[in-house]
Amino acid sequence: MAFLALPHFLHLRLRRNDRKNRCKCCLSSATNEGSTAVVWFKHDLRVDDHPGLLAASKHRAVIPLYVLDRRILSRYTTDTLELAIIALEDLRKTLKKQGSNLMLRYGNAENVIEDLVKEVRAPFVFVEEEVEYHLCEVLDAVKNKLEGVSLSGESPRIVAWRTPFYESQNLTDLPQSWEEFKKLKLPLTLPVPAAKFSSPGSELQWGSVPTLDDLKDYLKESLWEIENSWREMAQASAERVLMERLGNLKESSMEPIVDGSLGKKVDNSVFVTSKRDTVGGGNEVVLNALAGYLRYLEGTSRDDWQEVHARLRDAETRPGASFFKLFGPVLCLGIVSRRSVHYEAIEYEKERNAGFISPFGYSAATVSAATDAVCSMEWYYLLALSRERIDEKRHAIRIWRWKGYLIQYTVVGNEGPAVLLVHGFGAFLEHYRDNVDNIVNSKNRVWTITVLGFGKSEKPNIIYTELLWAELLRDFMAEVVGEPAHCVGNSIGGYFVALMAFLWPALVKSVVLVNSAGNVVPGYSPLPISRERRVPFGAQFGSRLLLFFLQLNVKKLLKDCYPVKPERADDFLVTEMLRASRDPGVVMVLESIFGFDLSLPLNYLLKGFEEKTLVIQGMEDPISDPQKKVALLKELCPAMVIKKVKAGHCPHDEIPEEVNPIICEWIVKVTNDDRELKASSSQQLYHSNKQN
Repeated sequence: MAFLALPHFLHLRLRRNDRKNRCKCCLSSATNEGSTAVVWFKHDLRVDDHPGLLAASKHRAVIPLYVLDRRILSRYTTDTLELAIIALEDLRKTLKKQGSNLMLRYGNAENVIEDLVKEVRAPFVFVEEEVEYHLCEVLDAVKNKLEGVSLSGESPRIVAWRTPFYESQNLTDLPQSWEEFKKLKLPLTLPVPAAKFSSPGSELQWGSVPTLDDLKDYLKESLWEIENSWREMAQASAERVLMERLGNLKESSMEPIVDGSLGKKVDNSVFVTSKRDTVGGGNEVVLNALAGYLRYLEGTSRDDWQEVHARLRDAETRPGASFFKLFGPVLCLGIVSRRSVHYEAIEYEKERNAGFISPFGYSAATVSAATDAVCSMEWYYLLALSRERIDEKRHAIRIWRWKGYLIQYTVVGNEGPAVLLVHGFGAFLEHYRDNVDNIVNSKNRVWTITVLGFGKSEKPNIIYTELLWAELLRDFMAEVVGEPAHCVGNSIGGYFVALMAFLWPALVKSVVLVNSAGNVVPGYSPLPISRERRVPFGAQFGSRLLLFFLQLNVKKLLKDCYPVKPERADDFLVTEMLRASRDPGVVMVLESIFGFDLSLPLNYLLKGFEEKTLVIQGMEDPISDPQKKVALLKELCPAMVIKKVKAGHCPHDEIPEEVNPIICEWIVKVTNDDRELKASSSQQLYHSNKQN
């Protein structure tokens, strides 16, 4: 696979008009510029600042292609599908203005692209590099398919490209620490101009942009019944499902609380989807919305910008959170690039300050929100690029995108029941470093995940709640695992697992709580829950103090959690926890400590699930009162299996040699019980039918 090598661009201090004189992209190896090139669009639905299009425009003819591949589109929510359709319509119009068109074809990408390169005899396919595992698999399938095609004695080549944020010859060999990375002071690159194309010819079949209903029907055709039901399950928020389960759902209570000025109809609105809660449209529309967003403090008489300002106020659940809420979806679809957002924000800051950038921070909160968001997104993208640089004892890291955020996970094993391992607060998937192989060797398939806000997974500027993390696990089960699993959770991860079993029991075969967070409360009756989740007063200051304290004392605090084998709290854990504590966005994660709602006790969440619940309790846990918790669980949940072990807060890592057999034996027991239950049910059904 060839890679698109970009020239070093000038530093960000250059003004907008310098874009006209900028060097164009070149290829790392020579291409035949007299030939035809295919540009395959995925999450790069724009013409402006598109290095792949710019490089391909050197060819005699360019075929811009969008493949309606179920494997890609099935990961989209209904809202994202709607945004994508609108963006595709605008992309086609823009390409036509540039002398080209956009081809839309249905099917698996490898088959569509193979047929197209044969049809137009294109020796090059330009495509953006990916980090998400399922997209990397699709790219590999395309590459393998093209290897079997011969054009003039050679196979067509995949030319991968990316939109670099920083000037660097090797983006995959950068420091893993945000602090160390910032010390490099890498200059920023500038957006590249839109390309001009020659007409590709009218004899080609270009296809039409589908409607939302057409696309939904197309996606349903390929899904199994369980996949459709799980997809529908994901449409309802955890909050709504919880209110239904608690019996206090009122439709009026689920209506969004928004700024009163949002009810009026706005001409040229940038909120073009049915929900009207995020920016949508093509590149020009999005950049117009960004201009309005940045100028929030100035006020405006323009109706479209007034609407942006009203949406900003509604989405500002914490300082700066409005930017990704409004612009995150269009960034993830590539309707606008991250560096274009950064460029526009800095240009506006210069405009406000006579060309001057203060070393003490930006003069507008909206500029800070936009630049912080895209710089943070770029950092986690770079971490994802370097995911292969891991300890030789660790398993290969994969990337999953959830609601626009990059999440790290692993999967090991080829046979047996599915098992999901969920870490605790401040930890990461490697905390199960000495559990995975042992569980796999007992003929299981094991998934481990670093949940949003921890480890090397993304840490966006949002309000973190227990319901948010439960939704993440639900979607991970549906999109990645693809079947019910035995779910193991340590500490707060145990509470997330219990909450998932309560809200979506069809996803969970059994629950294993390892020193789980959450109380056990006799005679509990649920109270109405509050929808309003805002950052508590003083939480930001408190989280910064807490972060400072944790960074100074992480080694001691970690060893305290390993009272039996303190040597297991080793340098690897300490180093990675310190590294993660310096990532952008970590303060927002710590704020969640001040806003958690763990009021639903474990005995309430797991009511009716007790026979499929295993509790592994370290009896020397310094964080909770293990004796009291075990006594209450035995009293209130007698059907639960409880295993007491001599360990602290993390028995799975402190004494894996004892915990692993307990988990493996439990999985065998539950599997056998399920098998016997199914056999008994089948036998009863047989006798019933025979009698009838």
